Amino acid sequence: MSTWQQYLDTNQPLFLDEMFDFLRIPSISSLPENVGDVRKAGEWVMQRLKRAGIENIEMMETGDQFPGHPVVYGDWLHAPGKPTILIYGHFDVQPVDPVDLWHSPPFEPVLKEGKVYARGSNDDKGNMLVPILAVEALLKSEGQLPVNIKFFLEGQEEIGSPTLPPFVKANQAKFACDMVISADGGQWSETEPELAVGLRGLCAMQINVTGPNRDVHSGMAGGAIQNPIHALVRLLDSMRAPDGKILVEGFYDDVRALTPEERAQIATIPYNENDYKAQLGLSDLFGEPGYSTRERTWARPTLELNGIWGGFQGAGTKTVIPSQAHAKITCRLVADQEPNKIIEKLQAHIAQHTPPGVQITLDIGASASTPYLMPADHPGNQAARDVHLELYGMEPYYARSGGSIPFCALFHTVLGVYTVNFGFALPDERQHSPNEFFRLSSFEKGQKAYCMLLHRLAQTKAS
Repeated sequence: MSTWQQYLDTNQPLFLDEMFDFLRIPSISSLPENVGDVRKAGEWVMQRLKRAGIENIEMMETGDQFPGHPVVYGDWLHAPGKPTILIYGHFDVQPVDPVDLWHSPPFEPVLKEGKVYARGSNDDKGNMLVPILAVEALLKSEGQLPVNIKFFLEGQEEIGSPTLPPFVKANQAKFACDMVISADGGQWSETEPELAVGLRGLCAMQINVTGPNRDVHSGMAGGAIQNPIHALVRLLDSMRAPDGKILVEGFYDDVRALTPEERAQIATIPYNENDYKAQLGLSDLFGEPGYSTRERTWARPTLELNGIWGGFQGAGTKTVIPSQAHAKITCRLVADQEPNKIIEKLQAHIAQHTPPGVQITLDIGASASTPYLMPADHPGNQAARDVHLELYGMEPYYARSGGSIPFCALFHTVLGVYTVNFGFALPDERQHSPNEFFRLSSFEKGQKAYCMLLHRLAQTKAS
């Protein structure tokens, strides 16, 4: 048994107590009343990094106004000639509503049947603590680390890290590294490993259609003027074909096509279409022709309506032609699409297809993110693959996600490095929901995996 493994085994009771202390801090980043708690969680992280043996620890401010929650930085840079690894995680958490659905108070951790129940246990405090403990085990048992380490631990991931883009750019030299390892992620199952190599991006807008300057009598004006709801429905219908293909001109121009190898990787991942339909209560699935369901949700772009409203919404009938109608649209984007370009194409389409008799204004959403796709054979992935093979006895699935994680694209754009997703949360652990939990087996496995990974990364070439 390695000395670092002995250190981990000996200290698990202490590590569990520390995780409980961390989870008791209600660091909800979306609520102004919890600003102080987010900072308190950051201070807790600073003290934990110090005990682990990390140097140059500081709390870095990202903005004066809410939600400028801080970033905690620390490093250990005494491995000349070895790569520099930036470890990412976040110490903020989601709100806890509805509280009455929790089986125990969300910020009073409970250990039950090998699972720690608390808000943030899975996402991301339990996961984020794992690499800190691994680094401590290596320093205490071996006296040094096999690679250079920087920690970037933030307090605003759960609200989209809105102040990080200019912050990272302003501190580019400080955060320079050979690759990023993210502790904010998970594995496919308790027995099946995963490497997440792709994430979709996002852009959003609201369409506002205005007709008459007030709601008007549908008998007096009906047949003489354009109805904003009818106009909006016609406009929205022009954006997609009946088979699901998006008809906005140029929408697919920059989409990177799936290679045969990528399609084969996706096809190897377990999937049961009947189970998927049953989970959603559907008799049929729908989507862009020529692609499997997984390919559609992981590697093809979308244009979706998230909300539509206008006119009378109450019980019974009110015979009016409404003055306005509205719709919210989001597009999930894939490599190499850019959010700004897609917004421009949508604007051009809307201008071309606006029915007569109405005016349209657009509210462009601020929550844009760039899609992210890394090479499956990246050196960091190869090292992680070796660790997974040893721990799980099988090759990891090279998976993608239909959702967005903005920091992956941010680090790639600003720092020029890829992010290896190396977390140990599991899909059934109710992140963002009541009764969120994290398995102790994952907590312990993750510590061992990080020690193994850092040793393997020492064999990769520093840039």
